[in-house]
Amino acid sequence: MTIEEMKQKKIERGYSYSMMSELSGIPLGTIQKIFSGETTHPRYDTLMALEKLFQDSTALQESYAYSTKHAGTYTVDDYHALPEDQRRELIDGTFYDMSAPSVLHQRICGEIYRQFSNYILEQGGKCLPLMSPLDVQLDRDNRTMVQPDMVVLCENQDEKLCSWGIYGAPDFVLEVLSPSTKKKDCFKKLSKYADAGVLEYWILDPYQKKLLIYFFEEDVIYPRICGLNQPVPVNIYHGELLIDFSHLASWLS
Repeated sequence: MTIEEMKQKKIERGYSYSMMSELSGIPLGTIQKIFSGETTHPRYDTLMALEKLFQDSTALQESYAYSTKHAGTYTVDDYHALPEDQRRELIDGTFYDMSAPSVLHQRICGEIYRQFSNYILEQGGKCLPLMSPLDVQLDRDNRTMVQPDMVVLCENQDEKLCSWGIYGAPDFVLEVLSPSTKKKDCFKKLSKYADAGVLEYWILDPYQKKLLIYFFEEDVIYPRICGLNQPVPVNIYHGELLIDFSHLASWLS
């Protein structure tokens, strides 16, 4: 489908640029530049996303029900109605975009997951480490569904572990910061994890090469801040599991 054909369908169906952005996941400014002619050679994946938007009119109409709602009023049903190619988190009724993780981000999460998994297997433990993408209905209500980078589920697995994800709070959560998620991970999700009953929350900042550790079992407001130059003990394992960041440190140098 050519850009001219898309322009005609946009007029025929009465789609606004903001509506197209909301439903396709393409930034509003990108769409405006394409349709105004400022961008003469759009990326292939962008064109495919726009073409899909115009071809799948039924899905568009169904999705528009949630696109016209306001922040703070979305529900888990709206979350499940999102197109499969859109990655978002739902927190207190508001959607937050999630960009695709970088290779470095994936390597960091994978390395920490590997060390947790190896320890659990060696010790014959029953805890279950899991990596994103993973739906976590944190508060067990219909207004929040998050996707932590990595979690460890120990207690009440029969009650919390579902075919689609986790229903309730994991025991341990890891988030690896990126420029677009820093504020959300350090403030909004911090309070959500604490209130929901997460025992331990790690925030890894690969840019500052620091690790912030919140252990909510302790009556401490501020995090413990660690560098990546030495192994770090995991509180839910009483310090017996040490995460070695030597590989990560070399990737960040």
